Amino acid sequence: MNIIKNRYWYFFISLLIIIPGIVFMVLGWVGPARSPLTLGIDFSGGSLLEVKFEGTRPDTTMVSAIYQSLATEKNAIADPVIQPLGTDSYSIRSKTMDEALKGQIVAEMETRSGTKVTVQNFTSVSAAIGAEVTSAAGIAILIAAFAILAYIWYAFRNVEHAVRFGTAAVIAMFHDVLVVLGVEAMLGYFLGWQADALFLTALLTVIGFSVHDTIVVFDRVRENSIVYRRVNYETMINHSVVQTLDRSINTQLTVMFTLFALALFGGESIRHFVIILLAGIFSGTYSSIFNASPILVVWQNREWKNWFRRKEEVTA
Repeated sequence: MNIIKNRYWYFFISLLIIIPGIVFMVLGWVGPARSPLTLGIDFSGGSLLEVKFEGTRPDTTMVSAIYQSLATEKNAIADPVIQPLGTDSYSIRSKTMDEALKGQIVAEMETRSGTKVTVQNFTSVSAAIGAEVTSAAGIAILIAAFAILAYIWYAFRNVEHAVRFGTAAVIAMFHDVLVVLGVEAMLGYFLGWQADALFLTALLTVIGFSVHDTIVVFDRVRENSIVYRRVNYETMINHSVVQTLDRSINTQLTVMFTLFALALFGGESIRHFVIILLAGIFSGTYSSIFNASPILVVWQNREWKNWFRRKEEVTA
């Protein structure tokens, strides 16, 4: 099985997956939200109110009407994001509000629905704190990238061109980050799903899975680079990928089957988190096999020189 031979097709497939996500992130950035993702209160600031009705919960239009009726210029809560929880509860996200306004909303819900309303959770995050969390999330990803590069460079220090292994792993990691961000941007655009702390958890988990799988492949490359010193570099890389293919796919499929079951039967509260993990782990498996190792071959052969040479020949 010659996997490395078709490396440019794999790169092209990656572009086809990443570009739509980038388009939706740009649409979000130029839109009213001025953000590439639909941010939850953890990043943008706001209030989260979770309520439970003793009887059958009312329609979402009634809840939305209550927020609109109590909205003022000071408390701009007119456009809440309402998510059903089970058959008797709602999770409602809005602009930041205080305890007094929350009490008014709950009282109005009880009046209009004619049933007792219990507050399950109420959380408020200021916009300033949300901005700090967003900045910290970006810094965390950058620190992870540099740590991965340094670790792989040290672990592969006895292999020729050890820095290439770390660089290829980081490029594959950023591939997965872009895929996850793109999926989140599309989910936010079409379904209104918001990126929150659980999304950040899923993203960092995907980074860990992606790098772990890449290191498994690279470790076999390191072993084979000693055993097959006289073998062509591309052949040796391909042989290493094929040797680890079963392990990589079986390991990730085990995780993905579990996540798929959770996505179907785990409930609304974790569905967003699980779907992001599913997309990220699938991307991580793909990038570890079809991106990271082929990058080593492209770098070893300096194939970018052939790209320009072909272009010059066509022009001539």
